[in-house]
Amino acid sequence: MYDSVLVATDGSSGTTETLAHAASIARDNDATLHGLYVVDKRLYLAADKANQDEVRQSLEEEGEVALDDIVVGGEESGVEVVTTMAEGIPHKTITDYAEAEDIDLIVMGTHGRTGRDRVANLGSVTERVVQSAPVPVLVVHIE
Repeated sequence: MYDSVLVATDGSSGTTETLAHAASIARDNDATLHGLYVVDKRLYLAADKANQDEVRQSLEEEGEVALDDIVVGGEESGVEVVTTMAEGIPHKTITDYAEAEDIDLIVMGTHGRTGRDRVANLGSVTERVVQSAPVPVLVVHIE
């Protein structure tokens, strides 16, 4: 049913639970696991000019760590892993990636860096992906 499963990460601690679900589905379906980290350009563009490069570099470093975690988790589950770091607005970049890469399922957490106060209404990125994704989205409850 699934040939390619996308796990979107922001590097937050809840990604571990999300990755477990995505890797299990990929393994059970002999699918490729795609890991995607989006460098949110709004975050570094909002910084003053003198700090934009530093903020961008910090986000890219967080992304490298987050994608490394996906590689390790996928390999431990015995699935093929493809990772990508992209720049843009997270929800749009996630849905664009899913369409461009012919993804069959997107797996995301209920919330990420925005915190537990958003659980009742899903995180804004997750909510927007659910509303606009071209494929099914599995939302994993993050404690």
